Amino acid sequence: MKIGSYIYELEDSIRLDKFLANYFPDLSRTRLKLSIKSGHILVNGSHVKPSYILCKSDQIKYEFVEEIQKQVYMEPVEMELDILYEDQHIICINKPAGLVVHPGAGNHTNTLANGLIYHFNSLSNVNGNSRPGIVHRLDKNTSGVILIAKTNEAHNHLASQFQNRTVQKTYLAVTWGEWAELEGTLCGNIARKKSDPTTYTVSNDGRISETKYKVAYQNRYFSQVIFMPKTGRTHQIRVHAAEENHPIVCDDPYGGGLNRAKGFIPEVAVKMKKIMKNIGRQALHAEKISFQHPILKNPINITAPYPSDFVNLMDAVRDFDG
Repeated sequence: MKIGSYIYELEDSIRLDKFLANYFPDLSRTRLKLSIKSGHILVNGSHVKPSYILCKSDQIKYEFVEEIQKQVYMEPVEMELDILYEDQHIICINKPAGLVVHPGAGNHTNTLANGLIYHFNSLSNVNGNSRPGIVHRLDKNTSGVILIAKTNEAHNHLASQFQNRTVQKTYLAVTWGEWAELEGTLCGNIARKKSDPTTYTVSNDGRISETKYKVAYQNRYFSQVIFMPKTGRTHQIRVHAAEENHPIVCDDPYGGGLNRAKGFIPEVAVKMKKIMKNIGRQALHAEKISFQHPILKNPINITAPYPSDFVNLMDAVRDFDG
């Protein structure tokens, strides 16, 4: 049985069913709608429709009698983990590029979740046993810091911080081209592409997203950019960078792959392709995460060192003269 409550403190309006789908990603929308209609989910003590628009300070009470999901066997897999911080409540890990966070289609064993089970005796199961301790995600080919919960209490507190947008995340990326404005805010609703459901795009039908950015270095060909997302949409930084015509280097789905070099003279294109092949993945690194400790309540700031492929790329970009 899962019983609890949540105070909605965001300024943005959102449908109740959409909010719950984000808060309980392991539950189907059908299951959530049935729970609302059957009175197992109340807002301010009253029955409401799934389409109810949440307002700030609304209290959501929920009760799920059944198990959240079927128990799935998770195979422990021995792998090296770069642990940046650990106590009895939480873990922070520097995830390498190429490692999937949790099992999905076509990949059921070689994930960070499998490695976590091997290394740690206690992990939260708020999101089901196939996502042990997983509070948030990083894309497979994005490196950097990721936060893990050991207990359900810690997990719920951290999830609330993410939902209330009090967790501060800083990413560093290498992007194409020279930015006209050295800093600013990128906004635009993000939705899944209808033509390719594995990617996302800016669309009026999407969900509100916001990313602050600051250019740390640039030349006429490449830029090193600090991104600070306020919201946490899937592929948010990648979508926003591409929308500005400055896609992340080697991010082929969003226009930052080898084909981007074809617009330059052959001599320059050859040099570009050489330094891109040396990294072979999107040039995005989750550098820092800041949050309140879920139990001790003190501020925590964790920084993930750059991996060698990222360091080599930044050096090559700074030396690149075309």
